[in-house]
Amino acid sequence: MDKLKILVVDDESRMRKLVKDFLVKSNYEVLEAEDGSAALDIFFEEKDISLIILDVMMPKMDGWQVCREIRQYSKVPIIMLTAKSDERDELQGFQLGVDEYISKPFSPKILVARVEAILRRTNQIGDNESLEAGGIIIDKAAHRVTIDGEPIDLSYKEFELLSYFLENKGIALSREKILNNVWNYDYFGDARTIDTHVKKLRSKMGEKGDLIKTIWGMGYKFEC
Repeated sequence: MDKLKILVVDDESRMRKLVKDFLVKSNYEVLEAEDGSAALDIFFEEKDISLIILDVMMPKMDGWQVCREIRQYSKVPIIMLTAKSDERDELQGFQLGVDEYISKPFSPKILVARVEAILRRTNQIGDNESLEAGGIIIDKAAHRVTIDGEPIDLSYKEFELLSYFLENKGIALSREKILNNVWNYDYFGDARTIDTHVKKLRSKMGEKGDLIKTIWGMGYKFEC
């Protein structure tokens, strides 16, 4: 199978090299661009890029401009990198159709995990019909979950929630991010509804419920 192509766009060569090294180790082909204008040239020339990692602050053309231009033609997944942790920036990113938003400095391993989670979600990598971690097996086609070989009965949302946790293993997830991905932006209630569903899910999972860690003041992380 051909390696998936990822375009890394950042005006700092050291940052590009750091991200590239980790992605290459994970068996991706990496293309590099040092500014927004070069990024657009590569994107329209290559055609088969699977994901873009895009810095916000760049010369010639910033990340927002690049994102706007690409979104006129493509829904390719985009991860935005920024040195600023500004809620307005994050909101602007999601309004432009950004899939993920990561503030610098960040862990390259977490970045790769998020890349893989997005590519799984967009059906570009892996056997998307089956997930497995910590003795938990999710058969998405059959809508079936087993824990250490024993089936457990989950509601539709509990099933989707557990699947999302396994797809993002090791990644801290805010309540808002979980709500947006599991409830697909169509739920306008309190994000604390997540807590209720997690509590029920943990109860049904027995001892394995402890794999869903609470991150106080933020959300949850699945870790095994």
